[in-house]
Amino acid sequence: MRNRELNWAVIGCGVIANEMAAALEKNGRVLYSVANRTHEKAVSFAEKYNVNKVYDSIDEVFTDPQADIIYIATPHNTHYKYMKAALESGKHILVEKSITLNSKELEKMTALADEKNLMIGEAMTIWHMPLYKKLRDIMESGRLGRVQIITVNFGSFKEYDMNNRFFNMDLAGGALLDIGVYALSVVRGFMEESPQEIVSQWKPSPTGSDENASILLKNSRGQMAAVALSMHSKQPKRAMISCEKGYIEIMEYPRADHAVIVDAETGEKQEIYAGKTSDALYYEILDMEEAVRTRNSSILHLQETCDVMEIMTGLRKSWDMKYPGEIW
Repeated sequence: MRNRELNWAVIGCGVIANEMAAALEKNGRVLYSVANRTHEKAVSFAEKYNVNKVYDSIDEVFTDPQADIIYIATPHNTHYKYMKAALESGKHILVEKSITLNSKELEKMTALADEKNLMIGEAMTIWHMPLYKKLRDIMESGRLGRVQIITVNFGSFKEYDMNNRFFNMDLAGGALLDIGVYALSVVRGFMEESPQEIVSQWKPSPTGSDENASILLKNSRGQMAAVALSMHSKQPKRAMISCEKGYIEIMEYPRADHAVIVDAETGEKQEIYAGKTSDALYYEILDMEEAVRTRNSSILHLQETCDVMEIMTGLRKSWDMKYPGEIW
């Protein structure tokens, strides 16, 4: 496997699946296969991206011996069943965020992956894009001192169309699992350990999903964070990591390729550039492949993914916001 190109299969033909296929194509590669609930859409997708194989049913992807990694790009509420089927069939998986509905589901899947010696990754750009890797290296160097407080905003204006996934409880809609997972991944990615003290406020949408939320977090080392999320009002996608000797400002996260570091004493600004926004999905692909080849799960930041999922599950429990049929 180390000396050959890995074969990627995708489940789903939505926007993010198209971006993944385009990312491979841009880098001179072709998606091996596609599976979709609607076969005709899978055929059209395959024609668009010169995909080698289209399955007659989704179940066929799990038993295909030529498929090495399955990218699960379907709605949140379907992830668990596809993850389970893939891992039981011996497939590595990269799963769109949010990786599962809750921490109980993720715990079961990580245990199964360990048992099968397989890799699980969340398609979370904050773990994989060069900018965040460079910023974490700067933090680890100590030049900015310890992180003190992190503030993160993410707001999107979505119409009250209750048929789309943004507010549809049957599709695990809501701000937290759709955009909050990015904000909380920034928080977890720059904290030394996961926060244990968490308080929040939230506002439900007409369907009962979380429309707005404000979250305060603190870990045992005194590092704090404030997160503001909205699904029916626009906010700048802005993250600020305040440290003892300066602060880092990231605009247009999560697919950011630019940040500014401001010195606390002099006010001097340093522009940081790394990677390209347009290659966001390809960085995920490269890290997933490296993890598969080396069996080094740390590349995928799975522990941080688990920490974020635990935070989100705890928040929804405190709000009593449970999805239909969900077991937590």
